[in-house]
Amino acid sequence: MQNKVAIVTGASSGIGTAIVMHLADDDFVVMAAGRDKTRTELLRDESDNIETWTGDLSSPEMCAELVATCIDANGRLDLLVNNAGIYESADAEHTTDENWSETMAINLDAPFYLSREAMPHLRRTQGVIVNVASDWGLVGGRKAVAYCASKGGLVLMTKAMALDHADEGVRINAVCPGDVETPMLYAEGAERGLSADEAVREAAKLSPTGRVTTPEEVAALVAFLASDAAAQITGAAIPIDGGNTA
Repeated sequence: MQNKVAIVTGASSGIGTAIVMHLADDDFVVMAAGRDKTRTELLRDESDNIETWTGDLSSPEMCAELVATCIDANGRLDLLVNNAGIYESADAEHTTDENWSETMAINLDAPFYLSREAMPHLRRTQGVIVNVASDWGLVGGRKAVAYCASKGGLVLMTKAMALDHADEGVRINAVCPGDVETPMLYAEGAERGLSADEAVREAAKLSPTGRVTTPEEVAALVAFLASDAAAQITGAAIPIDGGNTA
């Protein structure tokens, strides 16, 4: 029996790497896509089930290339995980045109372009899309206007697409992490003069559970949504945030 095939974007660090490793351990063939060629290609050393692709997914042409490369290599696609994302702290007054455009291009445009390209292949395999959104796609956050707009758009795009394709057997869901112990959290802390450990401790204090989420916990949720056990779940935006949005 042929292994199922997945594409995971933003694969070179943090949540993306954890998702790639979890799916590879579950016997998916995973095409790990990232912008950092060196870090992305290192993933191939971790498992025979991992393939890599590097490029900038902010254009429809590159999104089409990624999907075509995966199909050429494997002949099928069962799962698309739109995980790549960027964050820059700024309110509306201080959000530059460049920051707004780049945030939308990576966080919202790329998932749309990839989903559009992947849909014919996912229809054939009764496949799944999982979009990695954010708890700030469900509620507002301070000094994150572009990020919140992009992730909120991703959540509603998920729901609209889920309705459009439910009768075709394609399921589409979003996971909405809160603070996760990743380089993005460290970078956000560094902007406020905090070390990585200090950033994690500060975020943990704001969580009802008293800690931040791990990348592996997000990966496990993604893997569940990709499994047959989640066959009746589509159009959902599932928080994994320690209760922050409760």
